[in-house]
Amino acid sequence: MPTYNEAANLPRIAEIVLALPLPGLHLKIVDDNSPDGTGRIAEELAEKANTGGRRRMSVLHRTAKDGLGRAYAAGMTAALDEGAEFVVQMDADGSHPAHVVPQMLGTALSTGAGFVVGSRYVDGGSLDEDWGLHRQILSGFANRYARGILGIKIRDITAGFNLWRAQTLRDVDLGTLDSAGYSFQVELKFLAVRRGHNGVEIPIRFEERTEGVSKMSLSTQFESALVPLRLRMRNRS
Repeated sequence: MPTYNEAANLPRIAEIVLALPLPGLHLKIVDDNSPDGTGRIAEELAEKANTGGRRRMSVLHRTAKDGLGRAYAAGMTAALDEGAEFVVQMDADGSHPAHVVPQMLGTALSTGAGFVVGSRYVDGGSLDEDWGLHRQILSGFANRYARGILGIKIRDITAGFNLWRAQTLRDVDLGTLDSAGYSFQVELKFLAVRRGHNGVEIPIRFEERTEGVSKMSLSTQFESALVPLRLRMRNRS
């Protein structure tokens, strides 16, 4: 769970995640030196969570904010190094429904899928009504654009709420990914499919954040438009 200025959201979402009925769950926060003290709050939450001889939460502190994609890659790599069998990536702002995580794990185990996508764009999936029309159009277009260029059948290829088998992430080799921003989601799914791993989508309702502001900048949107083209050129075979 990457964080940057999520002090108002983190305590609530951490409580929800740690309460999930998954005995082996470990919550790893990747904080990019948040000016609002998110990293300090995460450490305090981890200290409270790690009682009774179990290490249920940890914090990876990065010294600079250099992109959501790199924060995800750093957290995933650390999780693999620590022996994780499955890695879930999700936002700290409450937009991803944490209660769906057990269903994602069950889907991976029952289908053998290499990854499971919490999808807004399959039957049963939806967006919060507070999303403006502009954002709905932009999100829908981004998915159709990336799918069309890359030839991927995953309907929500830009989704940031995903469960990955450890072997899938190892086969992709996280250290080789180029995407720094939100396009990390597209690149990782594309390379996973190219390495022979199938993805399964399950429907979720994507909520609007209640605190803080979105980190989606114009430069991030520009990168997201270029990455599918770059991936297509690099993997033309």
